[in-house]
Amino acid sequence: NLDTLGAEGVRYERCYVNGTICTPSRASLWTGKHIPGHGVHALHDCLPEDEVMFPKRLQAAGYETALFGKLHVSGHYREYDRRHPNDGFDVYEWASDPKGPWGMDNAYLQWLEGRDPDLRQAIRNGDPIGHIPAESHMTTWAAERTIEYLDARRDSDKPFFCCMSVFDPHSPYTNHPEEAESVLGDLPDVIAGDQPFTGRPIAHEMERKWGPKVPEPETLDRFRIGYHAAVAHIDRQVGRVLDALEKTGLGDRTLVIFTSDHGDMLGDHGLMTKGAYFYDACTRVPMIARAPGIGSRVEEAPVQLHDIASTCLQAAGTSSDETGKWSPDGVSLLDADKLHRRNRAVCLYRNSGNCNKPEIGYRGYFDPPIHGMMCYADGYKVNVYHSPEPDEDHPQGEIYDLSEDPNEMENLWDADAVQVLRSRTIGEAMDWLALDGVRGRARGEDASGIGLREGHSAV
Repeated sequence: NLDTLGAEGVRYERCYVNGTICTPSRASLWTGKHIPGHGVHALHDCLPEDEVMFPKRLQAAGYETALFGKLHVSGHYREYDRRHPNDGFDVYEWASDPKGPWGMDNAYLQWLEGRDPDLRQAIRNGDPIGHIPAESHMTTWAAERTIEYLDARRDSDKPFFCCMSVFDPHSPYTNHPEEAESVLGDLPDVIAGDQPFTGRPIAHEMERKWGPKVPEPETLDRFRIGYHAAVAHIDRQVGRVLDALEKTGLGDRTLVIFTSDHGDMLGDHGLMTKGAYFYDACTRVPMIARAPGIGSRVEEAPVQLHDIASTCLQAAGTSSDETGKWSPDGVSLLDADKLHRRNRAVCLYRNSGNCNKPEIGYRGYFDPPIHGMMCYADGYKVNVYHSPEPDEDHPQGEIYDLSEDPNEMENLWDADAVQVLRSRTIGEAMDWLALDGVRGRARGEDASGIGLREGHSAV
């Protein structure tokens, strides 16, 4: 189903997340700003309450807006406790983790009361839960609620925005045995699972020591099958939503976007999950956009999650000048001319979670801290770590020529041939980093006066 969506729309081959951790990337998606602009740098940070998410701008202009699933623009405990005042959703059916009972308004748990009351009670009790049946899974719930929402809108002239947001694919990779057989023949090989950590920044060594460990091969194989089975289940549920769009007659006037907030190393380069590293397995994610009249193509220009806000609003009729006031780095995914003038994507890591160092505690932050940034430009990836200090076995950064080395095996950081590129890219990235927070600080501004084309919707 996702292959079909990609064939019918635009597939963006170089979509890089804004941050390697969930919360910063999702905050960028919903605000239309890069990380310095909204200030959510780490896993447990909270989006400032005067930040405005783009659904509120649609809402103020007459759109009906709906969320089914995960938001995660702030640390979990903030979202469990209360909504963000500027999220902009008329329909807010929030759920974060399929096994998490937290929060008074967990819509997934409410749905389970009728679908699978025993599972609901087990989750509420905090009982150990392994496999969740496909028919009771959070991804299935999000799809079914999205389909019901679309069906209710088949005769409405009011434009709408709807987001189906799921937890998977995500550790602990224990669900979807129903899909496992379908992915066995398509699993990619592990990339350099036994690669030594010398010649790479010391942050990687810290992640291996204090972060999630790569398990034994048999367990890793099971994890990888579980991850890809979760993707297969998402594909199946997305197909149901796309079918509903056609059955309701909404498909020929609806913009559809599919993406993810981060990837997963799954053993590549001797690392697991996500964290203080910028390999494509962690930072490069799917991005597909399908809309009436845009045709189909493969786009090589770099795009990022904060471009989604500009895309949705400009597809609805908002001018690029208007969106540029609050999303200075955003470019509409549908504006090929502007995309082709962009040659850079930046991803940031600011000391975040997933450190299991005993004196810090589970999911504490690294001490000494890890701070780094990635700049992709013109086929090269330049990664710089600001801390901790490099040593003779661990350089300060990495440079990969992705056209010749797509698996990121040969670190060119100290190679004579790339020193001009290294200096220029770091200088440009530092200039951007210094300026972006200033440009992106506009908050709490009036969201009214946004021009929209009648009858157009986004999902």
